[in-house]
Amino acid sequence: MAKRVAAALSLVAFALCLVIGIGADNTFATTLQRALVAMAGTLVVGLILGAIAQMMVDENVNAEAERIKNQSPTPPDDR
Repeated sequence: MAKRVAAALSLVAFALCLVIGIGADNTFATTLQRALVAMAGTLVVGLILGAIAQMMVDENVNAEAERIKNQSPTPPDDR
């Protein structure tokens, strides 16, 4: 999950930097260099955010599994 989040975020940042660089009439080399740096930086941030999200999901799944396991059966209603 962390790698997917990081890859998606970094590709979005790369594409956004390319579009903004072209719109600003920067040279191809400058635009590409800045887009690659942004992609690398966003990849690191995405890996961290993805790892945090994965830990949160794992923690919630484990807590729910523990709650279900410890849940006592309810007695039938005799009304």
